Amino acid sequence: MAGVIDEIREQRIAMEAVVDAHDSGERAMGWYYYLDGKMKVPFKARCRFVRPISVLKVKEEVEVLGMAPEEECESEMFVWVGRAGERIAVPLAQLRPLSKDQETQEAVGDWLYWVDRGYEL
Repeated sequence: MAGVIDEIREQRIAMEAVVDAHDSGERAMGWYYYLDGKMKVPFKARCRFVRPISVLKVKEEVEVLGMAPEEECESEMFVWVGRAGERIAVPLAQLRPLSKDQETQEAVGDWLYWVDRGYEL
């Protein structure tokens, strides 16, 4: 696990994203609905790093269109993005939101914090 523990963020995640989750499937669905309910789409985002499963390049900007289907988010969170006239699903952890919407920033920030700390679903 990396970085400093953010107690406020940890508490929010525990009480809003993964509350009452007893296994990885429940945690995944908790995160899915937490993010789906808080993100105001569409919004612009910038790629943070390269992933072998994604076509995005570092610093590339895309428009986040919404959450990918639930069944695609059982092991990590994926979002639909518009890229080169197509709609593709990419890992949300790959993106830094550029939205000025506070709830979007907070929710995506919570997911990035979770992933960057090494927590797993």
